Amino acid sequence: MTQRTFVIAAGGTAGHVVPALAVADELRAEGHRVVVVGGDREEVRLVPEAGYELRRIDVQGLSRSNPLKAARAGGKAVRATAAARRILRELEPAAVMGGGGYVAGVVGAAAASLRIPLVLTEADSHLGISNRLLHGRARRVCLGFPIAGREEPTFLVTGRPVPPPCTDRAAARAHFGLGEEPAVLVFGGSLGARSLNEAAIAGLTDPAVAVLHASGRRDHADLVDRVTDPHPPGHYRLFDYLSPLSQALAASDLVVARSGGSIAEITAHGKPAILVPYPHAAADHQTANARWMEQQGAAIVIPDSELSAEKLRRTVDGLLADPARLRAMAEASAALARPDAAAAIAAEVLAAGGAG
Repeated sequence: MTQRTFVIAAGGTAGHVVPALAVADELRAEGHRVVVVGGDREEVRLVPEAGYELRRIDVQGLSRSNPLKAARAGGKAVRATAAARRILRELEPAAVMGGGGYVAGVVGAAAASLRIPLVLTEADSHLGISNRLLHGRARRVCLGFPIAGREEPTFLVTGRPVPPPCTDRAAARAHFGLGEEPAVLVFGGSLGARSLNEAAIAGLTDPAVAVLHASGRRDHADLVDRVTDPHPPGHYRLFDYLSPLSQALAASDLVVARSGGSIAEITAHGKPAILVPYPHAAADHQTANARWMEQQGAAIVIPDSELSAEKLRRTVDGLLADPARLRAMAEASAALARPDAAAAIAAEVLAAGGAG
């Protein structure tokens, strides 16, 4: 088999980078070279850690509220597109995959201008700005969710790629020092979710329930001093960030989280969830994501405006006190998983590059 080079454009949050790397792993397993083009956020750490070459461009998202910042970002996008074209000319990839977000938009535009086959991915229940602009130039757009009016041949529902789930629950629980007590995992992304952090730190105080709380780096320092636990080794374990998330998911019995692309990892581990959608997400896609899980019986949705420490505590306690319902939710969550998503997207990238 002839080794080919593929470029994956991914940057910004871990929610964009980690799924892209899952596809990269599939391509690398087929014997191909993968180079990631990104910016200066989570990709700077995650891409080299995964063993991939990172080519950086200077780009940022467009502000929807500040015209001056939007103009600056637009100027950067023009220069970044030129930089991406230079990188693509040097690498001569068989195909380019856009992993979502503004980095993917710039690199995707550069690929289209050079007539390099382009495959896009969309993690949410609506098309983001970059994908709306570029889908007409793509060989395929791989969707995490079905989207009305977005059907084949251009669009294909593959699910959202995630790393292989952790399957050794006993080892995962031992890693976190857990015994037989139920465990609740709370997380809101690499930066965190302030309302979720506040409700969890004040509401999840039952010493008989272990809490694994990834607060995000922004709020972590402010929360550390508020974790007072007289029950050694501590029922409340506070982390700034958990990477990979799979061990914590495997160790937990219930998840409390936002409802961005991370719900794919929740379903991959077959976990019941309490979801609190971020209210300012583009097109309110987190609410759509959360309602999708709720309609299938895998989650309970609490709007951010209704979240409080008391409501979170009542909801968690009610689920943990009802093992039959918790099991049913877990089964429904597992049924929503798309464990072959990364392989399916990699197959589309290979086909676009003539290597499928």
